[in-house]
Amino acid sequence: MGETENHHHPPPPPQVVAPPSAPPPNLGLSRGPTWTPAEQLHQLQYCINSNPSWPQAFLLAFQHYIVNLGTTVLIASTFVPRMGGNHGDKARVIQVLLFMTGINTLLQTLIGSRLPVVMGASFAYTLPLLSIINDYTDEAFTSEHDRFVRGMRTIQGSLIVSSFVNIILGYGRAWGELTRFFTPIVVVPVVCLVGLGLFARGFPLLGNCVEIGLPMLILLVISQQYLKRIHPRTTLILERFGLLLCIGIIWAFAAILTVSGAYNNVKPATKQSCRTDGSYLMSSAPWIKIPYPFQWGTPIFRASHVFGMIGAALVSSAESTGTFFAAARLSGATAPPAHVLSRSIGLQGVGMLLEGLFGSLVGTTASVENVGLLGLTHIGSRRVVQISTAFMIFFSLFGLFLYFLVNWIKTFALYLSCLYLIVLTCIFQGNLVHFLPPFHCQYLVPYTVFYWALLLLPVSHSYSLRIIIP
Repeated sequence: MGETENHHHPPPPPQVVAPPSAPPPNLGLSRGPTWTPAEQLHQLQYCINSNPSWPQAFLLAFQHYIVNLGTTVLIASTFVPRMGGNHGDKARVIQVLLFMTGINTLLQTLIGSRLPVVMGASFAYTLPLLSIINDYTDEAFTSEHDRFVRGMRTIQGSLIVSSFVNIILGYGRAWGELTRFFTPIVVVPVVCLVGLGLFARGFPLLGNCVEIGLPMLILLVISQQYLKRIHPRTTLILERFGLLLCIGIIWAFAAILTVSGAYNNVKPATKQSCRTDGSYLMSSAPWIKIPYPFQWGTPIFRASHVFGMIGAALVSSAESTGTFFAAARLSGATAPPAHVLSRSIGLQGVGMLLEGLFGSLVGTTASVENVGLLGLTHIGSRRVVQISTAFMIFFSLFGLFLYFLVNWIKTFALYLSCLYLIVLTCIFQGNLVHFLPPFHCQYLVPYTVFYWALLLLPVSHSYSLRIIIP
């Protein structure tokens, strides 16, 4: 007993406890791109969640606004005169289009796709609009303004009904199920064809004012693709703000031609396209105008027009889906999954409903031109696009400042859109074939510009090239 009581056993050796393993990363909280290193865009300076300084962000946002303004003015100038509207009606339509573009873009960047995408006016609604215009052309009205208001009320009713198709497909998750078939071999041709399909609307108009449009294209290509390599400091300025510099230079050149009398003895179409004081909008537009629901009157619902608008809504949804993939690629984000695409298309339907209530001319879609601007500036920040919505809403409310700006850019904004579509096309073609680096398009862009310019500029009586001799 004594030996047992006095004997002390050595304590057992302490057990080594393995350190707790690190928890698996939460992919939902990752803020950077998840592309493999071989597929990342190494020249992307700001991705979707990184932000440039506030002064740079405001200048970049203003560029997005200018690119979108060109398409907005083109759509209003194309359809409002055919509907019987005057310059005042066109001014109100432009303001409504800009207001709804700002609202829908802000909603998409906050609770929709959350990608740096501008929701601009869509050309997909061309055929339904022409159908409505033709139906009211043969009817008798007391004035052309009454015919215009009747057409706008019909467009309102068609947009309201067709919006529920997008809402049901989106929030019902049906659109997300369709995205299983959106492989790269499908998405890339969709984005390219959307861009190439708009060339025929842009480049033929260059023949009306070739002495302004062609120098604009050449100057922008040279400055953003070649001159930026002269000095490291010029790279930052020309790559990010080359658009603003080119607009200032070419507008000064156009103003000199206008003041010197170069367009005094030309056709009215040429004056409308080339003169810096020929928009006639500042004198006919209200200084302050707040869009409100049913401003054109009670909506008119016709089954034939509604079905045509539903088809256009589906086309714009497919166009937006391809553009979402493009924006995700150029902003360093992952490809949008099915539930995000469904939510985005459903929210686009809500935007169409608002457009019908406020009396917009067409529905909105994800702007391909603004995504091309992401590729040229190498800045995919979401905040920049959100700031651009402030410009859209501000200028839509204060028409005096808006139409002063329209006089500046109306002659070459559309040509810029064509250039950004070219850039976007070559970027995605390069990503598809895997041998053209995505941002190294300095050799492909100029050749593509001049190829499409020669292809789409018929040498005819209406698009003859003029030589200005001082």
